[in-house]
Amino acid sequence: MATAKMRVLNCISVCLTVLFTILTNGSCDEQVPLMLWTSEGSSLASQKAPTAGHIVGSEQLGSYLEKALNVSPRNVLLFLQDKMSIEDFTMYAGAFGNKQDSAFPKLERALSSSPSPLVLPAVSWPASNAVIGQLQEQLDTSPLYMDPDTLSQLRLNASAPALLVFRLPYGTGADMMSAKEILSGNDEVIGQVLSIMKTQSVPYTAIYTALRPSREVASLSLEASLGGGRSLLQARGQRWRDKERDKERERKVKEKGNVYAPVEFKEGESSCILLWARNLSVSILRGGRWEEHDLTPSTFGEGVTPRMEGSSCDRTKSRLVLNYENVLGHRSFKLIFAMSQRHYKVSARRWFTLDEVELEYDGTKATFNGSRSVNAPAEYSYRCQSITNYRWPALTPRSAKDPANQWRVSFEDFQIQGFNVTGSEFSYASDCAGFFTPGIWMGLVTSLLMVLVLTYGLHMIMQLRTMDRFDDPKGQAISVPQTD
Repeated sequence: MATAKMRVLNCISVCLTVLFTILTNGSCDEQVPLMLWTSEGSSLASQKAPTAGHIVGSEQLGSYLEKALNVSPRNVLLFLQDKMSIEDFTMYAGAFGNKQDSAFPKLERALSSSPSPLVLPAVSWPASNAVIGQLQEQLDTSPLYMDPDTLSQLRLNASAPALLVFRLPYGTGADMMSAKEILSGNDEVIGQVLSIMKTQSVPYTAIYTALRPSREVASLSLEASLGGGRSLLQARGQRWRDKERDKERERKVKEKGNVYAPVEFKEGESSCILLWARNLSVSILRGGRWEEHDLTPSTFGEGVTPRMEGSSCDRTKSRLVLNYENVLGHRSFKLIFAMSQRHYKVSARRWFTLDEVELEYDGTKATFNGSRSVNAPAEYSYRCQSITNYRWPALTPRSAKDPANQWRVSFEDFQIQGFNVTGSEFSYASDCAGFFTPGIWMGLVTSLLMVLVLTYGLHMIMQLRTMDRFDDPKGQAISVPQTD
């Protein structure tokens, strides 16, 4: 009993030391925690934990992962939360003896059952963002974005490496209990996944980390210096941090010059649709000539806020409506992107499609179908160099009599995401450029023809037969009898 109490006190002391060092060093990078453990019966390589206050960078994290994967199972479960900080564990993990109120019972049970778990309390968030790429390089396999339902239908091979990524949300509202409930839900997801892996008897290596810190170092240091006490529990501190984050985002956008921020539609306080393009233009056929109008200046740029009345989003459908005035002689003009997502059994994952692009003007609607060409995994965004309905068309009129036949639309450097949006940044982009480009096909066909010609030539050479008898000038001449 005394030994257990001493362990708890030592753990609390280390956490408080790390937290104090972080708070007093306002110039350091923002950090996220990272936990790594294995299934029962497997063990990690013995590695020295970083000293208190040390921030683990990308190279050191890569070294930790490489040493761990050399001896541990190569079926990796990556639980990637949107945001997380060490303060989430001090607030919600029952660190002061109230274990019954802990938001992480499944995680604590997994760490305690693992022979040698590795806990890194301070990892720089750029390093945590690169963890997928590092794991992909070391395992030599592509990541699969999963959920517990999909995992239960998947059969894993213990001898073949696999990288399974589970995205977990984080509550950013002012209500403290909402964040705890979401973290409890994430813990339940972790428990379900580990239970499925145990049922399938597949050894695994699990990693739990986040993309960004949920509480920023600079804001915590400033609040402490202002004498705010425990202001991180207050809604005022959260709102202040949100404003500072927005200012920082605007500053970075200005530094990038001509690269402007995407159009962002929010449902409540959460972003749910993002749209970006270098050029948005529409053209109409009048009198045998195409009249073009550029929508880009009215949609993007510093100080430009497009009207998005009529936009909506939920878990299965998203609709972005951009409202304009006086476009090609039409007083009212709307550019509408309608998207949906569904689960496909063949690929065992969810995909989203851009079902329709609509032009609505003065009571008339022109509809283009894009579901066949514009699609991507639901966790990704979709990007394409050019989306048009006339040059290598990705959009087609809904019917031969649809008013869309009189219109041309052109989107250059187009990127859109209608689901699973985190913050104000796009997720990993699924590009429209296929692997087999026309140049690759030309090279393959030409090589195949050359191989066929070579094969035919070798076959003809192998059919040649040499003479087996020759005329000897000193001997009797060869006579060939002739018969009628």
